[in-house]
Amino acid sequence: MLKNWINIFIYHFKNNKFFTALNVLGLSIGIAGLIFALLYWNDEQSYNAWNPEKEKVYQVLVQLSDMPALSDCALFLKPTLDQDPNIESILYADSWYQKDKIIYKGKKEFVDKIINVEQNFFSFFPFKIIKGDSISAIKDDASIAISDITAKRIFGNENPIGKQIKCFDQLFSVRAVYHIPGNSSIAPNAIINKMKQYTTSGLTGPFVLKLLLKVKDPSKLDLTRQKLERLYNHNFITLLSKEAGFTPEVMAKKVGHFTVILEPLSKARLHSIIDGYPETRGNYQFLIIMMGLSVLILVLSIVNYINLATANAVKRAKEVGVRKISGASKGDIVSQFLFETVLTTTFSILLALVIVELTLPYYNNFLNKNIVLLASQFYIQLILIFIITILTAGLFPAIYISNFETFKVLKGNFERSKNGIWLRNGMLIFQFAIAAFFIIGSNIVYQQIKYLQNKDLGFKGDQVISVSLNFPSVDYQGENAAQNIYNKYNIIKQRLSKIKGVEQVSTGLITFDGSDNSISGVLYNNELFKQRVIPLDFGMFKMLNIKIIKGRNFDRKLASDTINSVIINESALKLMNLKDPIGKELLIHEQKVKIIGIVQDFSLLSPELKVPPIAFYNIKMFGMTQNINKVYAKLKSDDLGNTITNIEKLWSKVDTEYPFQYDFVDKEYARTYESYVKQKNLFSLLNIVVILIALFGLFALASYSIQRRMKEIAIRKTLGADTNVLLKELSKQYILYCIIGFVIALFPVYYLLNKWLENFAFRIDVTLLPFITGFITLLTFTLIIVLSRAYTATKTDVLKYLKYE
Repeated sequence: MLKNWINIFIYHFKNNKFFTALNVLGLSIGIAGLIFALLYWNDEQSYNAWNPEKEKVYQVLVQLSDMPALSDCALFLKPTLDQDPNIESILYADSWYQKDKIIYKGKKEFVDKIINVEQNFFSFFPFKIIKGDSISAIKDDASIAISDITAKRIFGNENPIGKQIKCFDQLFSVRAVYHIPGNSSIAPNAIINKMKQYTTSGLTGPFVLKLLLKVKDPSKLDLTRQKLERLYNHNFITLLSKEAGFTPEVMAKKVGHFTVILEPLSKARLHSIIDGYPETRGNYQFLIIMMGLSVLILVLSIVNYINLATANAVKRAKEVGVRKISGASKGDIVSQFLFETVLTTTFSILLALVIVELTLPYYNNFLNKNIVLLASQFYIQLILIFIITILTAGLFPAIYISNFETFKVLKGNFERSKNGIWLRNGMLIFQFAIAAFFIIGSNIVYQQIKYLQNKDLGFKGDQVISVSLNFPSVDYQGENAAQNIYNKYNIIKQRLSKIKGVEQVSTGLITFDGSDNSISGVLYNNELFKQRVIPLDFGMFKMLNIKIIKGRNFDRKLASDTINSVIINESALKLMNLKDPIGKELLIHEQKVKIIGIVQDFSLLSPELKVPPIAFYNIKMFGMTQNINKVYAKLKSDDLGNTITNIEKLWSKVDTEYPFQYDFVDKEYARTYESYVKQKNLFSLLNIVVILIALFGLFALASYSIQRRMKEIAIRKTLGADTNVLLKELSKQYILYCIIGFVIALFPVYYLLNKWLENFAFRIDVTLLPFITGFITLLTFTLIIVLSRAYTATKTDVLKYLKYE
């Protein structure tokens, strides 16, 4: 029986090569799209899945009124947490990775992702210890644990345990080598424990270090949260009020309300409200969009398959009739056609896997990941796709064909039956709706991203590069550290300025990658305003072409500009509601400063966020020169390549320990909306795929539909019908289906794209243009396909279809 079914399948494949190929290709593209989405989904969902403590470990987040949540917490929480019976242990840590060179026997290896944590880190993240043990791994500030990959780089085949290495200008003894079993929110290459200097520093600020809790009973965690909120909103506010000379009630109004959020590690990757861990968050919205669109494309492919299978049924009607006369039951016929669907789906999945394997490197590059196909979970999902595809794509056509009336089909008049046409037309309308959704949606997404790329950011960074400074750790120590760092920076600045092609050099504790959203308190008339405060060197505004709209810029000739002068942006002006701001006094870091100018708003954060209120002061104030870690240089546009080469040559003398690294400021900012550019690229790619699949289906269905009406066309031509009349008659139903499908897509695309645009503080308005363009595009494709098939049909020899009449 199986042999007979295979022979029949091969026979129909040979006689319908083109349409079978379209079927297989359409299904394989749909399945490949879903495989890609599943690989991404599995990778993101796997974060921390290996960690047995994931449901018991919580990060503490603190949110102050009108501020984003922060993952840095206060040190004054520790005594209360130590006495909490529900807290098993607490862990203070640096929020982000550090980087430095590791030296062993004269060999230097640059290692990023070094994290500074307390001794009990491995009880929160129980990485697999390959050598050494987790208890003594980071028992003191002279111990270090390294990953197996780092160990291989530094020691080769040597046993690292007990070996002395130099890092951060200090000798460390390697106490453990660990392996990270899977994706983790903290995945360091090296771990040190130098937290004592921070935890015993007596710092009273509300935002100092990252804090993780390991709890005994997560259901009782709200009691802990309430205690921590009380510490912030009562104890801390009371302390501030005493220092400032206000009553606690007045101080609470000035500062605002602290909200404590306890977030489980299990939800850290995809459902956290901030980038609280060094490996940052995943983009859950992007993940859902990719999954949703991929499922939609597979549904489109399956609909396409059903459409073609039912349309092709008329050609197999007599075969079914003969088999029924020969004694075949409905179940036999359903089984046969399901078997054919199994073969088609198998070929489609195999082709889909080939497509995925060939394009996976590009996909990994697109997502900045290292995804592989080998995973047991993925193969289970692939089997489910196989079963679902067979049931949805094969079952209906099989039942539909098995219900053919034997005597009717054997009489030869089945081709004039209307059975199943309504369903195929309905599915065609559904295909048009999906295609319209993608065409309109990709147009709107493209316009938004283009708007962001062309939007006036308030600064010009296309000729400005930022270069990382890596001064030795010893330079940051001692009473004169701030002056020493500033002197070193000044020497580099002078040497850079002498390079041909360098126009200006400056610095500032400013980043354009959206990573710094810190807020400080600025007092005006005893009222507290939450703003960013950014130290800058002279010339930074001019270098970035940022306009001073009132007052003046910092002037190196005026000594007061390095002592008590400040410039605020337009958002800060609006926040403080200053009518005549020049000369007004503010209190920053408990020091009085005077406003000397107003600078236009410019973007530093992701376009999801509005420009925050900012106060700028000279970097020599408050000892901020100690934090200089970048130098900015504006280059002439006529010979950028040679200028950068000359800077690199200088850098090989300035910094012999670290490789030369630079970035253009405009590209640095562009990365703040990189995920949205990826969404645009994804939408555009899937748009092409959807249109192709829809056109496959339309081409095949139009061909079958027109083929079924060939006798009608022949009779009309014999009676003298004009070709244009025939073309109009054959294409009008498809134009109608196109219009209906377009109308069905209008509400979903308008609603969902408006929801997507809500992510942006700076966004376009949805106009009629994308909808008009989408309709014209869809209608044009429809007419090209249908009219080409119809025109071919009108040129066919009519005698071929009339000779038996």
